[in-house]
Amino acid sequence: MSSTVIARTRFSVLDRSRTREGHPPAEALRDTVALAREAEALGYHRFWVSEHHGVPGVAGSAPTVLAAAVAGATRTIRVGTGGVMLPNHRPLVVAEQFGVLESLFPGRIDMGLGRSVGFTDGVRKALGRDKGDAEDFAAQLGELLDWFAGTSPTGVHARPSEGLAVPPFVLAMGEGARIAARAGLPMVIGDLRNREKMLRGIDEYRSLFRPSPWAAEPYVVISGTIAVAGTEEEARRLLVPEAWSMAYSRTHGTFPPLSPAGEIEARAMTARERELYEKALAGHLAGTAEHVAHELEAVLKETGAEEVLITTSSYDRTALLDSYRRLAVLFAPGG
Repeated sequence: MSSTVIARTRFSVLDRSRTREGHPPAEALRDTVALAREAEALGYHRFWVSEHHGVPGVAGSAPTVLAAAVAGATRTIRVGTGGVMLPNHRPLVVAEQFGVLESLFPGRIDMGLGRSVGFTDGVRKALGRDKGDAEDFAAQLGELLDWFAGTSPTGVHARPSEGLAVPPFVLAMGEGARIAARAGLPMVIGDLRNREKMLRGIDEYRSLFRPSPWAAEPYVVISGTIAVAGTEEEARRLLVPEAWSMAYSRTHGTFPPLSPAGEIEARAMTARERELYEKALAGHLAGTAEHVAHELEAVLKETGAEEVLITTSSYDRTALLDSYRRLAVLFAPGG
């Protein structure tokens, strides 16, 4: 069923530890670790976790801590962050944290880095940051890489990070593509629903790319939601909880835990909520394995991406795992 282009592409997972209505945040974190074990068994290349602060619907607030738990529970899959938001931290501390991870789990750690700051003014204030901090991302990134190279002008040495090769990736939203290219780093870009914007970012990244000690050639990871099920309707229902969370956040100012699909579909929505909900449902790669394989092949040929990072979240953990299993069949040898 799968094509040659799918079979030669790496597939990876980003799990945001989404909380579910009626379930404690601790359960979401344990679910993330359990999903990492399953992803490893299914042949996924990487398993990444994310950084969110003060968000009711996300338990993943300390990505390097969670990455350590994931790495400790697995044996071979690469583990990292998608990503650590560099404006929220001092580069030295980030270098030290990843140096510890790489020392404990050598050859398995990735350092995915983003430039976003807190979700709300209150969160940014609590972090001691403001939106302007994101503008210094290129300088912060350069300082971070200097700590690993041992070239910091401060005379201080990052321990145990100095001399370690922890692959850095830049989450490329807007200016991020240009920053990744000029630093000579791999780039992660989303989302799959906005192909035109994604292609512009990829083209710019490749045209501006400068080889570096970290990467001799451009490396593009495309990210987005992919849902695979036995029927088109089952795949669509996997997307319903996240779509409603997105619509709710836009109309109520907070990102809630995931609710069951049936409850959401029975909900009386305002016209604005319905509009945002339907928009959030549209454009993802969702359907039967045959349909998703066809769409994936087209996207991969269009983008020339080396890797796909799946970011799907849903209330039904059993159905979500089944989706990852069905997708793994597509890229498995002989799939």
